[in-house]
Amino acid sequence: MHTSRAKMVIGGIEEIEDMSPRTCVVLGGRGFLGRSLVLRLLRLGNWIVRVADSAPSLQLEPTESRDSLLADALASSRASYLCVDVRDKSQLVQAIGGSSVVFFMEATGLQSQDLYCSYMTIVQGAKNVIAACHECSIRKLIYNSSADVVVDGLLDILNGDESLTCHWKFDDMLTDLKAQAEGLVLFANNIDGLLTCALRPTNVFGPGDPQLVPFLLDLAKSGWAKFIIGTGENISDFTYAENVSHALICAAEALDSRMVSVAGKAFFITNLEPIKFWEFVSLILEGLGYQRPFIKLPAGIVWYIFLLVRWMHGKLGLRRHDLSMVNQFIQLASHTRTFNCAAAQNFIGYSPVVTLNEGIVDTVKSFSQIVKSSPLARYGDFGEQSKVDKLLGSGKVADILLWRDEKKTFAYFLALSMLYYWFFLCGKTFTSSAAQLLLLLTIILCAYGLLPLNMYGIQWKPITSFEISATVVTDSVRTVTFLWNRGVRHLRLLAQGDDWNHFFKIAGSLYLLKLIILQSITLLVGIALVFAFTAFFVYEQYEPEIDGLARALLNIIMNSRGLMTRNLPASAGSYQNIE
Repeated sequence: MHTSRAKMVIGGIEEIEDMSPRTCVVLGGRGFLGRSLVLRLLRLGNWIVRVADSAPSLQLEPTESRDSLLADALASSRASYLCVDVRDKSQLVQAIGGSSVVFFMEATGLQSQDLYCSYMTIVQGAKNVIAACHECSIRKLIYNSSADVVVDGLLDILNGDESLTCHWKFDDMLTDLKAQAEGLVLFANNIDGLLTCALRPTNVFGPGDPQLVPFLLDLAKSGWAKFIIGTGENISDFTYAENVSHALICAAEALDSRMVSVAGKAFFITNLEPIKFWEFVSLILEGLGYQRPFIKLPAGIVWYIFLLVRWMHGKLGLRRHDLSMVNQFIQLASHTRTFNCAAAQNFIGYSPVVTLNEGIVDTVKSFSQIVKSSPLARYGDFGEQSKVDKLLGSGKVADILLWRDEKKTFAYFLALSMLYYWFFLCGKTFTSSAAQLLLLLTIILCAYGLLPLNMYGIQWKPITSFEISATVVTDSVRTVTFLWNRGVRHLRLLAQGDDWNHFFKIAGSLYLLKLIILQSITLLVGIALVFAFTAFFVYEQYEPEIDGLARALLNIIMNSRGLMTRNLPASAGSYQNIE
């Protein structure tokens, strides 16, 4: 096989790079970052890639069609797929034997509640990988860690470097386990000829992102993305996925030539473009057709509310939802976290290949198709029409009551609240309040020149205009007679006890009427005002859950009603028969 060589600059020194095909193994190659690394290795053209993951077979994504780079590489044997469980060392030995470098990527699909499985996959998996590398005489092992291993959720980090150490007090169990795995990999350096290093990317995003962008989309769909936690001035580092892949390859190359400066060390990886956290969030949401956040909430209050929710979550034994992502998001959204990437630039020759703006555009483009096809997308120019939107007529009223434009809705709510106070709470009669309001409106209209100052010459309608025809009177009498007769018939049925359905309907209606009469009209109007501006919005956000709860309650009521009906006597005459 023909061998070519090329020059490469590492740490400011020109080195000779061997361009002959080399074999590498990507453990976790079907995960988010693993897939990105595999594609970049194949694009370079001088790697034979073994994709190893726990899935029984390689399932190509819709974007990875038959003509894709990965499909072509599989067909030409430049890539292969191996089903490997990192908990089984024998499978690892078979997968990595004969390769020159092993890329150990993060495990996917782990649940933070399952401590045993997570520990065996991350920590014991790292031990097995190291042991397999020793057994197969692998020279280089690069572990993809995370900057979270040095993050204390209560403190800001500004331009942090590799001198930061793990504090070993993590709220998230998966981060704790990943920090242990990183320590194992770095400790194994220079043992039996194995050179290791670890990379710590910060807030990775990109096409196929399974965490950050989907979490922002969930917030937007539920209506919570309009809120800013804290002042909104905190700065964060974000890293595009392809830049992380590029850094991993740079680390593999650097281990050959600068083992003293690289081997056994960890390096932070960023896009070298710190940005305000909420500006990044706004760019993602706006690109996907959602409104950017604009309402600021004190970070302390949000944090205490979250602690209360988590406490109730544990007390009630609710295990369906994992709150670790919410915890991480609140901490990230309210603190400054930036890292110094100078060590990676100097020692492994890393520099971003995709800018932050380019990465955001590519990410938005990849998620826009998912959002457009989702029935839960209810804002922007796409998405299915919700049930409550149809009920309200899909017009201006729907836009106001469903808070499509928060400023306009708040203005209407404020105006109606002032009218409510003017007519019901100020202590005046309805007539005097209406007269004073009309007087005030008249003065305002005259001041703006919309009404003439001379308002005489009122024309009165003739009395004949108010006459009622004989047909209208006849129809009215017939309607009243019909209602009277139907009411008498219902009363007779109730007296005889033959129709319990009518009894429950009328009894319930009378009881509801009694409640309405007893309660103050002022309170009812106030409740109706608050209900109109909250209930429709809440129902639209949680339509499936509310519909399911309503169906369950209806089933309970119908079953209870059927049971009561079966136990009641069939008619009043039955008592006479018994006697």
